[in-house]
Amino acid sequence: QVQLVESGGGLVQAGGSLRLSCAASGRTFRTYVMGWFRQAPGKEREFVATISRSGVNTYYADSVLGRFTVSRDNAKNTVYLQMNSLKPEETAVYYCAATSSGWYVADEYDYWGQGTQVTVSS
Repeated sequence: QVQLVESGGGLVQAGGSLRLSCAASGRTFRTYVMGWFRQAPGKEREFVATISRSGVNTYYADSVLGRFTVSRDNAKNTVYLQMNSLKPEETAVYYCAATSSGWYVADEYDYWGQGTQVTVSS
């Protein structure tokens, strides 16, 4: 069992930056691929970024490539999402999630955090 708690969301102007954190409980954090997803009002949850167990491999949605960076610190049981050049249309609840066997498909993820709100004003 893994419990995930996101933090770092808030209100930011268009073009600004935020850094999200996701703290995981348990001693098995390093055995999970970690992902970030987001869900805007009235829209389906969408993939944002994922990072491998070691942190060496990452994968991003085309819409955030070059602006967002996912990283992890296995010693701290934490995964991060650095978001730069934010756009108003990226206003959403951002979720971190853990999977033992998936990569970027939401249905493959086993554990989810409660989400953190990111609001980008124009």
